[in-house]
Amino acid sequence: MKKSRLGPEALLFPTPAVLVGTMVDGRANFMTAAWCGIASSKPPAVSVAIRGERHTLKGILGHREFSINVPSANMVGQVDFCGIYSGRKVDKSTVFDLFTGDLKQAPLVAACPVNLECRLRHTLDMGAHTLIVGEVIQTHVNESCLTDGQADAAKVDPLIYSPGTGNYHRLGDVVGKAFSIGTKREGGQK
Repeated sequence: MKKSRLGPEALLFPTPAVLVGTMVDGRANFMTAAWCGIASSKPPAVSVAIRGERHTLKGILGHREFSINVPSANMVGQVDFCGIYSGRKVDKSTVFDLFTGDLKQAPLVAACPVNLECRLRHTLDMGAHTLIVGEVIQTHVNESCLTDGQADAAKVDPLIYSPGTGNYHRLGDVVGKAFSIGTKREGGQK
């Protein structure tokens, strides 16, 4: 199989398109971020990379609280809007119906099927971006997105960003059961 060399790139798939929320100058602000992922299970924590000049970073560093809101694919226009326009110039607090959870400086988007309230644990200067690590204090999931009491990715229908093409996608078909399908390989033991 022939490979093309692209040079050093942070190219992983998929990258969830999330809305990062915080209070900035007394109002709720949201930015779109695709460089977001799980950082730890105990304590539960997530990380998100944010450019240093972003308006949202000011609120996160000032209040040490933020939210990660996981939108469904049908929210693509609103999510893209929050990525195009800066909260310095546009009041994004009116784009969504909001609610407040346990953390008062971490506004939550009601339309998003999954919302994580996070308390800032660590920052790391990575050059163009600051890596923000937040401990998840509370998780909110639409009841319609649960299967047997657990969040179901197919029901959440998360919005996915493709860093290679700049397109938005949604999840595809189930291809196997985790911690099971690998046992069917020759020599695999359970």
